[in-house]
Amino acid sequence: MPLTRAQLVEDLIEVLFVDPAELTEDTDLTDLGLDSLRLNTLLERWRATGARIGFADLAEQPVLGVWFDRLVRDDQGEK
Repeated sequence: MPLTRAQLVEDLIEVLFVDPAELTEDTDLTDLGLDSLRLNTLLERWRATGARIGFADLAEQPVLGVWFDRLVRDDQGEK
């Protein structure tokens, strides 16, 4: 099952212990406590859904909108 925006946000809320209102497309996730351990936790979850992404792909730009572009598939199954 492809990763959805809703699932990505739910996972971030759970792993970073943040309020959903803190998550906007411009949010720098390192400002909310994202570190390498938490990023690896998220990557494991998302790879289990079929996401093909590496640590460096997300770590280089830890901004929510960028992650949406790199991880979330639209209704047509396109990235």
